[in-house]
Amino acid sequence: MSDDIAVTGIGLVTPGGTGTEATWETVCAGRATARIDPVLTEAGAPVRLACRVAPPGEKPDEEGVRGRLWRFDPATRFLLTAAREALASAGLEPGRWNPGRVAVVVGTAAGGVATLEAQHRKLLASGPRALSPMTLPAFLPNMAAGQLALELGATGPALQTSTACASGATAIITAALLLRAGVCDVAVAGGTDAMVTPLCASAFAKLGALSRREDGPGGASRPFDRDRDGFVLGEGCGVLVLERTAHAAARTARPLAFLAGSGATGDAHHATAPHPGGAGLRAATALALGGAGRTPGEVDHINAHGTSTALNDAVEATAIRELYGTGGDGTGPEGPSVTSAKGVLGHTMGAAGAIEAALTVLTVVRGTVPPTAGFTAPDAATAGIDLVHGAARPQRVRLALSHSLGFGGHNTVLAFTAV
Repeated sequence: MSDDIAVTGIGLVTPGGTGTEATWETVCAGRATARIDPVLTEAGAPVRLACRVAPPGEKPDEEGVRGRLWRFDPATRFLLTAAREALASAGLEPGRWNPGRVAVVVGTAAGGVATLEAQHRKLLASGPRALSPMTLPAFLPNMAAGQLALELGATGPALQTSTACASGATAIITAALLLRAGVCDVAVAGGTDAMVTPLCASAFAKLGALSRREDGPGGASRPFDRDRDGFVLGEGCGVLVLERTAHAAARTARPLAFLAGSGATGDAHHATAPHPGGAGLRAATALALGGAGRTPGEVDHINAHGTSTALNDAVEATAIRELYGTGGDGTGPEGPSVTSAKGVLGHTMGAAGAIEAALTVLTVVRGTVPPTAGFTAPDAATAGIDLVHGAARPQRVRLALSHSLGFGGHNTVLAFTAV
């Protein structure tokens, strides 16, 4: 089953730019996008740092849906834009396929939380008459997938997954299961979230999860760094077009890469903290490699979850060392190269797994590993992995893994192979 799922299209809307090329260029340049956010500042949020898709008041290019933007939560708008790019890059045109054989699977951590917060403020300030009639359709968690299916005319399964920050990766796994079960021929799968809101920022700050390095926001997100102090809240969307390989071949589409294997596990350990030994991540990796028919020694590259929090980075680095080994003295690089996009893009929550899956595919296709922005030196817990930093690294990548972890103990690993 190692090559039965082809990745034929990618679409991205991120703080690094609207579109795959804009995001890839920003990530490869290591340009951090964290800024002091005026909306969070005005609301008096305890942490004001954020990575937004576009400055407040601006919109990404959403040609074709602009006249209906008022109906949608930002997370849905991001999804429609990214999906349009992904389908165009795959050479698929809605309406020129069997709609019953097309699935839509979208991950989200918070649904339309931006809409929910905005409408609740209206309710408190002006009463029920002030609410938009589109409040429920805009914030219900399933509606991003529902709206995308409506846009595409896709009548196969339309599903929404929610496994916190692993949601986008879980959507990709779910889509692959549907394809392998023969339920559909094409799946438009990804993750989207727009959680840069006063409530979400304040809640994460209350947990102690956010960086407070407001004096130097460009260096606030520091995955695996000894001075990391939390993540920067981000937003965005990533979409992959997945196809049964036979279907892609029948229409002479050239795959970008193959989704060769995947694994999902739960820690059953703590509501917000990862298992200290990384057992769940290691088990998910074993499942992904087993499905791909590969061994740890064949892994060339890992796109890490790398949140810039003390616990996540320590646990993830420990799992990588145990699976792949370290240098002779325990500090030198050995095994796969490792990177984290969150130093540039911040933590895009339920979108992260899909955005990072897309970046992993691009690493395989283009032979370039983006650097981990914000990293200067490891601490004892994060040393001993081959972390790419400073500048992008040319590397031939034949097998790459994308890690995604989420509150609730969710661990998801996707394995991509070169064509």
